[in-house]
Amino acid sequence: MKSIIVTGPGTTDVVEVPQPAPGPKDALVKVRACGICGSDGFYVQIGGIPPLQGATPLGHEPAGEIVAVGAEVTGLRVGDHVVVNPIGPGGGMIGSGGPQGALSEYLLIEDAAPGVNLAVMPPEVPFHVAALNEPMAVARHAVNRTGVKPGDKVAVFGAGPIGLGAAIGFKLSGASHVVVIDIQPARLEKALAVGADAVVNSADEDVAARLAELHGPGATAFGKPRAGTDVYLDAAGAPAVIATALANAKHLATLGIVAVHKKPVEVPFGDLLDAEVNIVFSMGYPDEIFQVTEEIADHWEQFAVIVSDTFPFEKAQDALTVAATPGAADKVVVTFG
Repeated sequence: MKSIIVTGPGTTDVVEVPQPAPGPKDALVKVRACGICGSDGFYVQIGGIPPLQGATPLGHEPAGEIVAVGAEVTGLRVGDHVVVNPIGPGGGMIGSGGPQGALSEYLLIEDAAPGVNLAVMPPEVPFHVAALNEPMAVARHAVNRTGVKPGDKVAVFGAGPIGLGAAIGFKLSGASHVVVIDIQPARLEKALAVGADAVVNSADEDVAARLAELHGPGATAFGKPRAGTDVYLDAAGAPAVIATALANAKHLATLGIVAVHKKPVEVPFGDLLDAEVNIVFSMGYPDEIFQVTEEIADHWEQFAVIVSDTFPFEKAQDALTVAATPGAADKVVVTFG
């Protein structure tokens, strides 16, 4: 079968590798779609992940179809459409340093079990949408980490795939109002399309004034005026986001950080004492990988908006280039025939 491999710093190749054969407890999945993540570009840049540096299989956002199951497998059958936990048991860190990558024609899932390393997706959900399962689990974990409650008012900074997924997750969690903040008009249009109640273009609008207008007044413990926003989420990774959120945070507001900050960020803790801001961080998806599967199944048309570009597997290397080019695309998914 064919597989995309990182062969050196900045280089990938399509190579022929043996097609795996399932044992009695295993399932063989024909990959039908695989999303491209920012970390894929990083793995390419550094030449792969040790000890497979120079030979690292890529791809960890798969959706596919079961084409073979072992005799001892229960709850799964040939023809099931499935999503995969790439860091779950039986896969070996798919696409992140393990022996398999999902930018391949087939994946072997050892000790296959629904709800453990695979989950069945309804067949009406397009594969390129189902392939959002892994990144949307990242977004859902960020939502869960903030402790959002029904009725809360939320501000999401960053309308990339994770920010958009979080906006959907906040609404599904009962948030009464979700505003998404970005500087790109096209991304803000997508935010409205996935169900955000309002958007703010921080390039030409006063974010503090708009939040006060949209979420009403709030205050710190000592009565300093603030916006009435209950939860802020940084899905952008810009220092200005942290500064803006903290400057507007009312008493006991929560700031969640799911974005990756590559440089230190200055935080004026002394100025925040009377706000008693809760600051939480979010990484990965310890419990959400299949929680979000049901949400995608029920609301797949909303999630579909997040996908900006699809490429056939024959052009997967072009897809990697586009995904790694700033501003070229939002969410790229490779599809298989």
